Amino acid sequence: MAKKTVADIDAKGKKVLMRCDFNVPLDENCNITSDDRIVKALPTIKSILERGGALILMSHLGRPKGQRNEKMSLAPVAKRLSELLGKDVVFADDCIGPETKAKAQALKAADCMLLENLRFHKEETIKDKAAKEDEQLRRAKDDFAKELADLADIYVDDAFGTAHRDNTSMYTVPAVMEGKPRVIGFLIEKELKFLGQALSEPKRPFVAILGGAKVSDKIGVIENLIDKVDRILIGGAMAYTFYKAEGRTIGNSLCEDDFLDKATELVKQAKDAECEMVFPVDTIVAQKLKPNAGNKVVTGDIEPDWQGVDIGPESRKLFAEKLNSAKTIVWNGPMGVFEIPPFDEGTKTVAMAVAEATDKGAQSIIGGGDSASAVQKLGLEDKISHISTGGGASLEFLEGKKFVCLEILDEK
Repeated sequence: MAKKTVADIDAKGKKVLMRCDFNVPLDENCNITSDDRIVKALPTIKSILERGGALILMSHLGRPKGQRNEKMSLAPVAKRLSELLGKDVVFADDCIGPETKAKAQALKAADCMLLENLRFHKEETIKDKAAKEDEQLRRAKDDFAKELADLADIYVDDAFGTAHRDNTSMYTVPAVMEGKPRVIGFLIEKELKFLGQALSEPKRPFVAILGGAKVSDKIGVIENLIDKVDRILIGGAMAYTFYKAEGRTIGNSLCEDDFLDKATELVKQAKDAECEMVFPVDTIVAQKLKPNAGNKVVTGDIEPDWQGVDIGPESRKLFAEKLNSAKTIVWNGPMGVFEIPPFDEGTKTVAMAVAEATDKGAQSIIGGGDSASAVQKLGLEDKISHISTGGGASLEFLEGKKFVCLEILDEK
């Protein structure tokens, strides 16, 4: 997917509309608890401003369901962005309307403005399928898109976290702006480079690590990776669905009974493709999901009233060994209930093994979400080749799905 980037446009004297992912975490007092997503947008923002563009930023925050909700205002983001840029960022109280348009028109070269939360308008999240089936919804979506598109001469998409969605600002706005430059930012360029190369030109051995709660969330990923990777390490609660499919007793462990046949089928597909599928050989089990709850290690069936909460010590050694020789690693999903100590040991071990493999020259990619949180919590960000900013988007990319909002943008 070779798309034109922000480096390919002449921004001088132009109004540039840029879709960001400023869906930052806020505490109860609306203070930003992590500015990581803002910081990662800075290279594209600074590039446009330094080259004399007047920049209009737009994003969503949370799920206000089409209603104004001050707890989900982007005002704290405007304040933090002003501090990071060392200059005032104009904040618009709405993302559309005459006042917003007037503020946009008043912007001069190197000025920066942030629009209020796009999702304060229900039109932002109208699905394309629904719009095609309902004339009124289509008109509302198109009108909203046109108001945003009319603010600028150039469209930039740098929101990988929502690249798998057909939100109005992601797809309909660039569609309306056909004929004007429509490009990706440096953040999306980096995401496409790392994820794309991992799937199309991996150095081998290529190892995928998949965890988390549900097999159903990862079926598409496993099916797409079976023919591409040399081995897949399966951890997290999803492992218990595979165990039960084998006929093992799993106690109160999480399991998707509707996917037992699919789990059996995936194991067969992997065997046929000569892809090594590695499962935990022991499990940490507990009766309660509480910090420091009583727990034990089991190597076979799990008794009633007990549930699997993490991979066991032998599994940690096994997974670390399987990663030791890896040259390309993709990881999505924790190995256990990592937010509750001591059930975070498996995830910690895997994170450190990935970091060590990276030190030895492996290309490592963390697919956002809980895996990224675990790596950041351990302070290992600098030891990883790439940490994706989009959990859901990176998963769909690994499934081989196409992103219509990126396909519509200008080719290189």
